Amino acid sequence: MRKAVVTGGTGGIGIHVAAGLQKEGFHVTVIGRDAHRGEDAVRSLGSNVRFLQADLSSLDEILTVGARLADEGPLQLLVNNVGGMWSTRRETVDGIEASFALNHLSPTLLTTTLLDALRAGSPSRIVDVTSSSITTAVIDGLPTYEQIEQDGEYHGMAVAGRAKLAHLAHSLDLAEQLSGSGVSVVVVDPVGPGAAATPNAAEMTPEILPPAIRGLWDQIQAGMVTADQVAHSVVTAATDPALDDFTGVTLGPDGKPSQDLVKYLTPDISDSVRALTRRVLAG
Repeated sequence: MRKAVVTGGTGGIGIHVAAGLQKEGFHVTVIGRDAHRGEDAVRSLGSNVRFLQADLSSLDEILTVGARLADEGPLQLLVNNVGGMWSTRRETVDGIEASFALNHLSPTLLTTTLLDALRAGSPSRIVDVTSSSITTAVIDGLPTYEQIEQDGEYHGMAVAGRAKLAHLAHSLDLAEQLSGSGVSVVVVDPVGPGAAATPNAAEMTPEILPPAIRGLWDQIQAGMVTADQVAHSVVTAATDPALDDFTGVTLGPDGKPSQDLVKYLTPDISDSVRALTRRVLAG
């Protein structure tokens, strides 16, 4: 049976992705921080699903769960769904700004630990879930990546968007590095310019938006879609045989290739993200 790993798979979009992959015949491992939510997820999803507990904002816990999964042998699918954004600044146990850690460093490190298993399971696929929060990170110009955090006021959605842009650069870099290996990389934005009703979204306040667009808060709330409505695009990115011969492609909510977020990448951003990521993870 083909094996899949879904991070942030105990709620929100992730649990619906796990359900979709189960229906496609995968044995699914969902990773999450909360044991009770993990048990509930396994109970609701049924057979061929298991839960592994790990705080994916912790570099040590990522390495531990990654090593366990790698020791289990060939893997056909990794869905890096975990992410987060908050109205006020948070730090991880490693002292790293939490949004950058969870949206970029976490999937980068977990993917690295699982590359040999993915190669052994080829043809295999890495699906990185991105976000249109990237558009809020470029309101005042393209972000820079000399440090983990950029100077200026903290606006959680823009901070998350900056981290997502960093990971988009990394994903496309990785696709090039893995070319010809049997491991493909697909990036998908499941929500587009709207918002999905997830546990993380329920914690947000208007202050999460940059001041220039804070007046759109009520409109965003009114247009929110349910998590199950958008999960299908992630499942498509993970399973559609039409993508078997593609790598380094970014898909929009309709499952079709899109340049809406890729257009913000520049060679300077890619170079600086590469250098910063290497420096932080070398630690």
